[in-house]
Order: sequence, then structure tokens, then C-alpha cells
Amino acid sequence: MASKASAGSVTRADLADAVHREIGLSRTESAMLVESVLDRISDALIAGSNVKISSFGSFVLRKKGLRVGRNPKTGVEVPIEPRTVLTFRPSQLLREAINRG
Repeated sequence: MASKASAGSVTRADLADAVHREIGLSRTESAMLVESVLDRISDALIAGSNVKISSFGSFVLRKKGLRVGRNPKTGVEVPIEPRTVLTFRPSQLLREAINRG
């Protein structure tokens, strides 16, 4: 699967295919497993929890307060409403692997 990642995005189908090849589950079971894992991650984030996957990284929710932005075309100040943003922080191991190439 590493060769596909360099050519573009890794999709759910790519993940399911990797599970099928490497673990030997049927294609349907592999797709269901990938969906189940992604659903668990999504549910935790929606509930307001951060998600930490050891040796991979953390999905962290951050609250941003009300602030004033500026329209780049007109220069007019515009209020930017408070919101929650999702960030990803890679683990040190992942960061090192990426830098090694």
C-alpha cells in the first residue's frame, strides 16, 4: 500500500484491500472492519474526545474563540464565530519515518 500513497490519497477501499491481503479476511469483512474503526474514531471525536493511536498520532479537538478576521479583497473586518477545529499531531515515530522517506 505504500506505493499507492505516493501516487495520491489512500481511500477506504485501499485500506480494506490492505486488510484483505494482509490479514486474509473476505473483502466484505475487511470493508466492514475499516468502516467500524473509522466509525469509532468519528464517534469519539463527535462526542468531544481526543483520539490517540499509539505509534501513529493523535486527533485533537481545539476550541477557537470569537475573533476578528479581515476580508482580503476589501479589508473590511468580519467577526469569525467560535468553533471547534480538528488537528492531527503525528507521533514521534511517524514523524521520523516521514522524514526518512
